[in-house]
Amino acid sequence: MDTDNHFYNNDNNNNNHNNGAATVKIDSHVEMGSVEPKPAFEYEDQSLVGPDKHSLDEAPLRSLYSGGPGDCSPQAMGNTVVDSIKIVVFSAKINLLMPFGPLAIVVDKFSGHRGWVFLLSLLGIVPLAERLGYVTEQLACYTGPTVGGLLNATFGNATELIISIYALRRGMIRVVQQSLLGSILSNMLLVLGCAFFAGGLVFSKREQVFNKATAAVSSGLLLMAVMGLLFPAVLHSTRTELHFGKSELALSRFTSCIMLVAYASYLFFQLKSQQNLYVPVDQAENHAEEISDGEEEPEISKWESIIWLSILTAWISVLSEYLVNAIEGASVAMNIPVAFISVILLPIVGNAAEHAGAVMFAMKDKLDITLGVAIGSSTQISMFGIPFCVVVGWVMGCPMDLDFQLFETATLFITVLVVAFMLQEGTSNYFKGLMLILCYIIVAASFFVHRDPKAIRDKPQKPKQ
Repeated sequence: MDTDNHFYNNDNNNNNHNNGAATVKIDSHVEMGSVEPKPAFEYEDQSLVGPDKHSLDEAPLRSLYSGGPGDCSPQAMGNTVVDSIKIVVFSAKINLLMPFGPLAIVVDKFSGHRGWVFLLSLLGIVPLAERLGYVTEQLACYTGPTVGGLLNATFGNATELIISIYALRRGMIRVVQQSLLGSILSNMLLVLGCAFFAGGLVFSKREQVFNKATAAVSSGLLLMAVMGLLFPAVLHSTRTELHFGKSELALSRFTSCIMLVAYASYLFFQLKSQQNLYVPVDQAENHAEEISDGEEEPEISKWESIIWLSILTAWISVLSEYLVNAIEGASVAMNIPVAFISVILLPIVGNAAEHAGAVMFAMKDKLDITLGVAIGSSTQISMFGIPFCVVVGWVMGCPMDLDFQLFETATLFITVLVVAFMLQEGTSNYFKGLMLILCYIIVAASFFVHRDPKAIRDKPQKPKQ
């Protein structure tokens, strides 16, 4: 690489007087990490040279949200309706599960078997969640990194939030709390564990390296979220509330607003203030080469992305209603605790596409993106998803709070500590991944035998006359 660049720079110096403008552009391309020299006529248009320095700084950040390593070039032309349907609906093999969604509605109408309705709805949501992430990534190509980050923060976990809102409407506060908690545990233990394990097997001769600064910031936010959940739970358990039944709810709503402000500050810090913090120093050249080689145009246009985003969100909302309505019946029919369904089954299926993506990036030795998918998603849920549901419940008149009970809060606290210790060295191997997977199995077994009398329904009761 050094020899090629040295030879090529000498060649540029020899031709400097002949074609000065072209030489400057070619030199800028060499700085970006290009391996092969390109003829001068290919650089007549500045847009063909590649991203400038500013876009190079932003691209790795955007990839942490979109789940892709490359930058996007928003030059896609509009497709016909048929072409757009082919790209979005028929381009991924996971879309073979889409017919399970309508089948769940048919089963609910004609048989009413809650167990089957729950399973079919669960399977039908899997491809919709994956396609929603794909369309959001396409739309992010047309926006700046700040708007793209906000889009992915909002729609990256839209499936869990939609399910939570429908559960709130039915007064199933414990289901909302446990499903959001399960999403955090699933991403931090199962997703990250599988990614470390698969990546460690592929690169068994050495340890994989990731940016410790990014992991430290995310771990700090997760600990802040644990603090926000811990105080209401301890306040309730110790019976030290100033106004019993009211102080806990008021504290939860106040803390949720603070957590939303903290998450907004985190986005600004990540995307504007400290961009260089998220580019590994020892991998800067590799990142530049990946961005230059991985630049690709979006497959669908801006308005197509918006339309598909609306369609997929609406369809997920429909299936989420059937899913939530079938949780209680499915628990009885399959003899499975509601806590296990909420904490284990819902998050695994809802995040199936993210799980696969994180493992694939780890197997390609792109652990920074893997952490962006796994730890970043946990941060979004803990600092945005949970407080957002508290605020939505506040608006709906539903007493959603941050009291996750001591068992769930202790589980989250220990999980954050274990993952933080795993990430502090900035390296990973298959043994660390195996330990995280085994920890998740212990958590799953604990919730399978955990009995929560408030899990079915937690509607506010009217005082007796």
